[in-house]
Amino acid sequence: MDSSELRAELERRAALDQEARSAVAGWSDDPQTELWDVVKEVDTDNTRWLLEVVTEQGWPRMSEIGEEAATNAWLLAQHADLQLEHQRTFHQRMKEAVAAGEATSELFAYLDDRVRTNAGKAQLYGTQFIDRGQGLEVQPIEDPDGLAARRAAMGMEPFEENEARMHEIWKHDGASDTAGRDGDPD
Repeated sequence: MDSSELRAELERRAALDQEARSAVAGWSDDPQTELWDVVKEVDTDNTRWLLEVVTEQGWPRMSEIGEEAATNAWLLAQHADLQLEHQRTFHQRMKEAVAAGEATSELFAYLDDRVRTNAGKAQLYGTQFIDRGQGLEVQPIEDPDGLAARRAAMGMEPFEENEARMHEIWKHDGASDTAGRDGDPD
């Protein structure tokens, strides 16, 4: 697949991802609802497709597809929660791309936290939030005293600004699992 085809397909798939999540906004968090079934179907198909791309071509290179398409690739990886082994593959490939200057460190930090929380580990960058029925709260953070330095090293805003934004999004979004709930920047 050439870079223009890859860019177009990433845009299409990211739009489907966001459309499915927007339909769930304000509805029940019950994973059995029909709307959640659509999100699961979109995520499963996107994960399968991205795994094929990454296996055949490596992580999509920002220099070849542009920043927006690279962000779309990250979004698909971020939402690969139903297939954690594949999400870990995306994590490793994106890590290599960051080292090569072909992916952004800030987005990698979000994926790193996602992979860590999905594995039951504390996150490093404070990007993942959850509502356990008492309102939105940040999931556990490893070495909270080093959080500001780790975020700065990744080019991220201070945690307090991100946390305030997340609470504002959550107030308006309600009990949904849109990208904003997870701490994703879009």
